[in-house]
Amino acid sequence: MKAALLEELQALRAAGRPVAVVTRLADGAQALIHAGSVEGDLGLAPDQHAAALRQLAIDASGMLDEALFLRAWNPPLRLALIGAVHVAQALVPIARELGFFVTVIDPRTAFAQPARFPDVALTTAWPDDALRALAPDSRTAVVTLTHDPKIDDPALQVALGSEAFFIGALGSRRTHATRLERLRAGGISEAVLARIHAPVGLALGGRRPAEIAVAIAAELVQTLYAQPLRTAP
Repeated sequence: MKAALLEELQALRAAGRPVAVVTRLADGAQALIHAGSVEGDLGLAPDQHAAALRQLAIDASGMLDEALFLRAWNPPLRLALIGAVHVAQALVPIARELGFFVTVIDPRTAFAQPARFPDVALTTAWPDDALRALAPDSRTAVVTLTHDPKIDDPALQVALGSEAFFIGALGSRRTHATRLERLRAGGISEAVLARIHAPVGLALGGRRPAEIAVAIAAELVQTLYAQPLRTAP
């Protein structure tokens, strides 16, 4: 790899940006792909560029076509759960199996107990402060679970201003309609509000905490693999 390309690759990885290197096997020519742009001495056709972005988005290092090899580097998958509730307890081990590093955020110390969430990153900071510190990126999902506007709304406001690839909120359709009214009153546009998956979780029909957790995990996976790579604003 040429020195300038290697330096850019290292800088992007240090900044936590998704990046891929595409190499033409015949002669070693390379392209660096990140945030929708291409650098290097290898030109890519539009369909090759689109395919490369898809492979990067799902961490799929491997052959791009019969002549090109793609190596994907992504920041780790992260999941921020707002609310140390029963659904969160059921969702944590599922999300870990899916490769997410999980953080549980709840200012209510009666709920946010290490005994209830052993070996989990747990914080009792207020959700908006905790999320700002977490700095959600395009590999981060945020799900609110408390049904308490004082806790969920500040988290949603921060998440909606971030690059998070998934933002979900637990609650009925009626609850969500009321939630949207509050967020609109706070100046959030319809286009931005449309990013919220609510009621969060695929419609599997379950009602128990573990069943709801499975539905949320399923929607996380569906969204991760269905969406193209989000680019930085």
